[in-house]
Amino acid sequence: MKRIATLLLAVFILGAIAVAEGTLSINGAGATFPYPMYSKWFDEYHKKNGNLQINYQSIGSGGGIKQVTEGTVDFGASDGPMNDEQLKAFQDKHGFPILHFPTVLGADVPTYNIPGVSAELNFTPDAIAGIFLGKVTKWNDPLIAGANKGVSLPDNDIVVVHRSDGSGTTYIWTDYLSKVSDEWKNKVGKGTSVNWPVGLGGKGNEGVAGLIKQTPNAFGYVELIYAIQNKMPYGRVKNSSGSFIKADLGGVTAAAAGAAKSMPDDFRVSITDAPGKTAYPISSFTWLLVPAKFSDSAKRDAIKGFVKWMLADGQSQTEALSYAKLPKEVVAKEMKALDSIQ
Repeated sequence: MKRIATLLLAVFILGAIAVAEGTLSINGAGATFPYPMYSKWFDEYHKKNGNLQINYQSIGSGGGIKQVTEGTVDFGASDGPMNDEQLKAFQDKHGFPILHFPTVLGADVPTYNIPGVSAELNFTPDAIAGIFLGKVTKWNDPLIAGANKGVSLPDNDIVVVHRSDGSGTTYIWTDYLSKVSDEWKNKVGKGTSVNWPVGLGGKGNEGVAGLIKQTPNAFGYVELIYAIQNKMPYGRVKNSSGSFIKADLGGVTAAAAGAAKSMPDDFRVSITDAPGKTAYPISSFTWLLVPAKFSDSAKRDAIKGFVKWMLADGQSQTEALSYAKLPKEVVAKEMKALDSIQ
């Protein structure tokens, strides 16, 4: 009996090792902006491909760019495309590029916590830039009150909240501010991390959402799904056509309409402050960052397989989590670009 038990144990252990050896792990890291969507996709794809496990660390776009360029993950993720210097440095070192693959469309929203005020507020570009420059300091400032007739705004100091980590959500926000405010563009600029003139820092969309919820008179920015999931009020933003637009799937899709038809081959494009009466002005694509060459063919094929699934079946799952689908023209262009991964 002991011998049989020993043999059965050995068979079990060998079987477990075989299962473990048959499982391929792909590691990625980066943006928190699309994390709810990626988490859903990776789980769904694993159900269809039980021998593949995609692990993703939601550490911010800056971290995603750093880790993929250093080779500590198989792919990165960012809401702000890598700049020319970053791409050149990687290409010069490795002899092949990092490719950008748009995955989904989302939006940054201005969110706030004003005791006694439950109204859905309107924000002009001047008001948002003024708040983050530290020039608009009271909730009843004319730049805010003027766009919110009939709302009783308090004479309370605004507590500005921003990201403390390298963040694509910040890239989108500061890219927008750089387009609508020359002062912001010249003094602060755009980036995944900037020198903030004022404010408190929170780590990740989760950290910023938490800070705003617990801080009276706070004002900050989070990705749309985080505002919805945390039941946080968020305001309408005046777009380039003069309309106050609340972030939703239609407004984000409208912002991408023009870019879809003239998408560059490397997919690096900005759609903040886009034209169009219904376009939500703080919208963006978000990208997977994938090396163009892999030494491990199994990992290469697994990543290409996932991206193909994401561009097809995965797009049908986006709207349930308040992300907008990729335009068909972009999907078709990406399918062709996948062939360049070796």
